[in-house]
Amino acid sequence: MLSLIYSSVATRPLGDDDLAALLAQSRRANAENDITGVLLFRNGYFLQLLEGPDQAVRTKMATIKHDDRHTKVTVLMEELIEERQFPEWTMGYPAEDTDVEQAPGYRTTFDDLDGTDGTQISSLPALRELIRWFRPATS
Repeated sequence: MLSLIYSSVATRPLGDDDLAALLAQSRRANAENDITGVLLFRNGYFLQLLEGPDQAVRTKMATIKHDDRHTKVTVLMEELIEERQFPEWTMGYPAEDTDVEQAPGYRTTFDDLDGTDGTQISSLPALRELIRWFRPATS
């Protein structure tokens, strides 16, 4: 099973109705493809964790890269996993009162995670901590 985290920038302002429609569309498509995960959106930036069968996650990423709502789509982390971090979630999204800025590892961007030389990037621990924080904070 593949776990993948990416970031992107919204190509236009997205209101609550836009995000609700995106979430509904994602939940429907992800349920059909056995993909679970979590979506964070703040100040025009997306951060999403997708997990599921390798090919399904890679196909989903190809779709996201061609989605006109996203630009600067960057895969931050890929790893093979034995079990899901979000097994019951077709797609989670933080409630309005979730104070993401207080989360360990919170950052405004993950632009420095574009290293391609295979070395450990200093921001990866922060990224993992942010995802771990989000699961119990919204359960």
